[in-house]
Amino acid sequence: MAMEGSNPLQLLRGIMANLVTTREYKDFAGLTGVSEDAKLNVIIPSISQAVKSYCGTSIIDFYSTNKVEFFDIKDNETFQIMVDESPLVSVSEVQEREGQSGTYTTLISEDSDGSGKYEYVIDTERDLITRTTALGDKFFPKGRKAVKVTYRAGYASTPADLKLACFDLVKYYLKDERKSAMTIQGAQVRNEVSTSLRDNIDFPDHIKRILDFYKVYK
Repeated sequence: MAMEGSNPLQLLRGIMANLVTTREYKDFAGLTGVSEDAKLNVIIPSISQAVKSYCGTSIIDFYSTNKVEFFDIKDNETFQIMVDESPLVSVSEVQEREGQSGTYTTLISEDSDGSGKYEYVIDTERDLITRTTALGDKFFPKGRKAVKVTYRAGYASTPADLKLACFDLVKYYLKDERKSAMTIQGAQVRNEVSTSLRDNIDFPDHIKRILDFYKVYK
């Protein structure tokens, strides 16, 4: 959950890529010395993590690196799943299994191997994977981790408007414009951040308006 605290800015920092670099911010802000580098090296990873948590997606971390994601299927009528990262770029493998002791079977995408099988379809606009047959939709098997997806998503680099928002946030915290700090506990950038956590992250309104373009709603 998001909590108010005292300075300095405290945010859980992940191990993923920063949305902006110290060099990029210094060039943007016209900083030539190294007097602010120590602060920037703390603030930038923290802001990157907070932005990713708010948006509910890693943005740049899985564009060129595969992410493996498991899905619990809780009923017998699920034929679509939505991946955590956005926007969906490509899917390299979809597997499913019957029961927790079962072996994963690799599905065939739209006759990709010439077998005539159409076992799943991807929708990159909505980040969806639909279980299919040659005749229509089909339900995924019910069970914990019943579906395993290997895919790539996000952006090759931080989009320009999002980068400017990050620059603004760095300036916001670097100059101590916000008097009370923000602490995020337990938020790892894997889209497992609760909606309440993401909605309660205290960014300035003009920053939120930009971030909301990248926010994933599930």
